[in-house]
Amino acid sequence: MRQRPQAAPCGAPGHEAGPHQRVDGDIARAFELLGKRWTGPIVSVLIGGPAFFGDLRRAIPGISERMLSDRLTELGAAELVVREVHGGPPLRVSYRLSEAGAALEPVFTELARWARAHLSEGEQPIAG
Repeated sequence: MRQRPQAAPCGAPGHEAGPHQRVDGDIARAFELLGKRWTGPIVSVLIGGPAFFGDLRRAIPGISERMLSDRLTELGAAELVVREVHGGPPLRVSYRLSEAGAALEPVFTELARWARAHLSEGEQPIAG
C-alpha cells in the first residue's frame, strides 16, 4: 500500500504537519466575481441606493466609462445588479442592487471595518 506524502509544516505556531487544505469552491466562485478590480467599489456605492451611470463614474475615481460598463454588465449577468432605463429626453440609465446584491451589505460592512482596523490610511491597494 502506497503511503501519502506528508506536507511540510507551514511554520506557524500551533500548526501540525499535514496535507494542505484546498480553497473552498464557494469562496473561489465568490472571489472570481467580486475580486475583479472595480467590482467592490461599484457594489459599495450601490449599497447606498440606486445610481445613474454618471453618478457611479464620479463616485469611483479612476474608473473608465468602458470598465464601469463592463463591470456593470458582469454584475447584471450574475444577477447582483439591475439596470433600469428611464424615459427622457434625455434617456437615462440607473443601476441598483438586486436582492442577491443587497445581501452583500453585511459582508461589505465587515470588510470596511476590517480595513479600518488593519490597513493604514495611506496604504494603496494592489493594482489588478
